[in-house]
Amino acid sequence: MPEVLPQMLNYVIAIYIRLSAEDGDLSDEKSESNSVVNQRAYIRRFIELRPEFAGAQILEFCDDGYSGTNMERPAVRRLLEQVRQRKINCIIVKDLSRFARDFREAGHYLEQIFPFLGVRFISINDHYDSSDPKPDKEGIAIPATNLINELYARDISQKVNSGLKTLRSAGKFVGALAPYGYNKSPQDKHQLVV
Repeated sequence: MPEVLPQMLNYVIAIYIRLSAEDGDLSDEKSESNSVVNQRAYIRRFIELRPEFAGAQILEFCDDGYSGTNMERPAVRRLLEQVRQRKINCIIVKDLSRFARDFREAGHYLEQIFPFLGVRFISINDHYDSSDPKPDKEGIAIPATNLINELYARDISQKVNSGLKTLRSAGKFVGALAPYGYNKSPQDKHQLVV
């Protein structure tokens, strides 16, 4: 068992997990998508392998089925409120796109808000740790990653809208719920039956 460092006894780590509805595999039978389960296990394993986090309290914030293109997500809002109240010392995400896909918003938090409030931010797959004493050799790496994440979100949105437009123009039903008096056909979810 790793030795508990005294400074970690009151240290609070926030795990943030997000999966958008378009990317997910959440169905009516599942309470949680496989990706959320995998992100949780991946981040917890990362924490377990670092003795510096031994004894730290771990909180989890999860937005399953929410887009990262804005910060109007229930769990991220709760997370940021606790950050403002200085109840969180560190935030860990699988990658930056899980936290935010908005270039300006992500940059604002990483470069302004978190450093001002003394919150360490770790993005595992991006090899980013805000407490890393080494100077960033590639000074634009994180902003570039954030920009790519935003552009990816826009591209996916355009593709989804294009696909829906194609289905509608072919006379297919694309709504989530059938209108009153109709049901979705069991054989074809894009077909309505009286």
